[in-house]
Amino acid sequence: MSVRGDTFARMRILHTSDWHLGRTLHGVDLTEHHATFLDHLVELVRAERVDAVLVAGDVYDRAIPPVDSVELLSETLARLTEHTHVVITPGNHDSAARLGFGATMFRDRLAVRSRVTAVADPIRLPDRDGGVGALVYALPYLDPDLTRAALTEKGEDGSPVRPARSHEAVTAAALRGVQADLTRRRADADTRVPAVLVAHAFVTGGAASESERDIRVGGVDQVPSGVFGAPDLLDYVALGHLHGPQRVGREGADPVMRYAGSPLAFSFSEARHRKSTALVDLGPDGVRGVELVDAPVARRLADATGTLEELLGCAFDHLTDHWLRVTVTDDVRPAQMWAQVSRRFPHALVVQHAPARSAERAAASAVGPQQDPLEVAAQFLEAAGGRPAGPDELAVLRDAYESVLADQRSA
Repeated sequence: MSVRGDTFARMRILHTSDWHLGRTLHGVDLTEHHATFLDHLVELVRAERVDAVLVAGDVYDRAIPPVDSVELLSETLARLTEHTHVVITPGNHDSAARLGFGATMFRDRLAVRSRVTAVADPIRLPDRDGGVGALVYALPYLDPDLTRAALTEKGEDGSPVRPARSHEAVTAAALRGVQADLTRRRADADTRVPAVLVAHAFVTGGAASESERDIRVGGVDQVPSGVFGAPDLLDYVALGHLHGPQRVGREGADPVMRYAGSPLAFSFSEARHRKSTALVDLGPDGVRGVELVDAPVARRLADATGTLEELLGCAFDHLTDHWLRVTVTDDVRPAQMWAQVSRRFPHALVVQHAPARSAERAAASAVGPQQDPLEVAAQFLEAAGGRPAGPDELAVLRDAYESVLADQRSA
């Protein structure tokens, strides 16, 4: 649903996340592609008169990012804050301490919220008339082992109660503080101000990709959507962590909850993703509309599967400019397979041999103590190589086996 140009919307925010600056894709440096996306983001902010950009974590790909990634972020934030406000929270890939260093000295238009103790203190985004247009509560990534102590609450008898060791428990504890603060503000206000939560978490029902880092604690990595409260409190939950753009939560029972997704594909599982940012219009009655704005795609990802002869033929001409995962299905591994595929597809990132009939040959069978070790080795060679071992290969296996037996007898 789009409401571009709706003069009744009080605030327009742009929700993005999971930039992962400094990341590579199977060894390919993505800095140039990140820079293209960030140029697009700055232009989008300017063209759409965005009031605030919300970055929901994983700004960097690792705790100590490369220097060029730090410089790229610094330049981008300087450009963005010429036009709008920016709110950033760290994700599980970021170092909260490093990302938040100097946060108290940042200009008014930039807020980096990395302290757990500040989650119930909202950022007051001004509207175009100078009033408060929206309240933004920003949760950094809540690692249960690192944040339980800071989220300790008072029990009924006044004694300290530390949240359980789970993502659900620490998120619920943080949100109780947010909900209490928001309820108090709403009770004291003459007009309703929309409220937004920025959080980096795995909400139950979200579809994961291969490129997200595992955040399980105690075997569980997810937070139920009900933890985020009723839809009459928070109006929009800007989520980060999952790389596919998607809406989560129960419609009508939860706030509007979305993952912006990553701006670039970081694994072949994301080849079909439509990468985007979420342009959200807010009014006193909550979310008035959400529009997904496509991110620029420098080079698409795809799979190419077939025999080497098929792959070298014209049927795959349309994939020559893609980043590819190539699977060669010949029964026997072709000579110079990588070199031939690379000449055909200059942007092939993965080249693998998987014989089409290997599954038939590799039928599971138990290996017992009485089975001939040479027979077991020959079966493995046939399953892995796509053909039976030849006489010369069997002779090498036999010589190696007998040599080991001889060593054992003489030991």
